[in-house]
Amino acid sequence: MATLKLTSIPDDKPVKLTIELSAALYRDLTAYAEAIGRQSRQAGPEPAKLIAPMIQRFMTTDRVFAKIRRSPNQPGPESAARSG
Repeated sequence: MATLKLTSIPDDKPVKLTIELSAALYRDLTAYAEAIGRQSRQAGPEPAKLIAPMIQRFMTTDRVFAKIRRSPNQPGPESAARSG
């Protein structure tokens, strides 16, 4: 069986957001969580716990986003946190 892109969910202090997902997307998240559980032979994570790691993985593998972040003309995450 091929390895999933997400294999574990790190325990980190969260920032609470409220979002709406389509029913189809929620079913897919649930299926992904179940697949993680089958692959790890443990209980899968709650579907909501997958959202942040999936977004993080998406952003870290987006080459254009990485290039923009490295650009000296773009503010870093530190300056964004201070301004808002």
